[in-house]
Amino acid sequence: MTEEEKKNEVANEAAEKVEEKATEEVKETASKETAEDITKNEAITDTEDDATNERRPVKRTRGRKKKIETKDEKPQSEWSEQVVQISRVTKVVKGGKKLSFRAIVVVGNKKGQVGIGCAKAAEVIIAIQKAIADGRKNLITVPIFKTTIPHPIVGKSGAGKVMLRPASQGTGIIAGGAVRPVLELAGIENILSKSQGSKSPLNAANATLNALKSLRRFDEVAKKRGLTMSELLN
Repeated sequence: MTEEEKKNEVANEAAEKVEEKATEEVKETASKETAEDITKNEAITDTEDDATNERRPVKRTRGRKKKIETKDEKPQSEWSEQVVQISRVTKVVKGGKKLSFRAIVVVGNKKGQVGIGCAKAAEVIIAIQKAIADGRKNLITVPIFKTTIPHPIVGKSGAGKVMLRPASQGTGIIAGGAVRPVLELAGIENILSKSQGSKSPLNAANATLNALKSLRRFDEVAKKRGLTMSELLN
């Protein structure tokens, strides 16, 4: 080898060593920078988490549940229903016998309005719902004098007969069978009654309703007779 070739090899080796040192220094600085960035990011995320935790309000499930329940609650209806009878009936058709249920329901608001509904359906619940709707369509107003009826009355329906008489305070409702729910839901508190003839609940309920329908107030009777209240009562 000539002297020039030797000099070139030495120069190349020196340049390679310088490049290796430079690459090592660059790697060290890059690793230091990445470590510092990671620590800074962790600190920032920790502070953000702390801030969000401090800002987040405490959940109070009990109060919220109560509020939701009060919102979902519906106002209670003033109307009340009472089932008098549910019977199983059959209808003979071409293919045989068709079974269904008949429901008798009394509907009233205990403030002088009462009605009776009767309906049939293949299921008991549907029959009751239809009977309630029918009862609300056939409401009557009952003239209540204090806590009883103004005068004695007799009601009839089919072969059934019901007699009603006013009673003094504290007597209560002296009635049974289908007559009692009609009087209770009408709002009468003191009354005497007696049912005769047919024992059918539907006839007894309709007879009671007819009797209450035919009641008259004292002022109505006085107007029809052309008298004053004092003259009528005396």
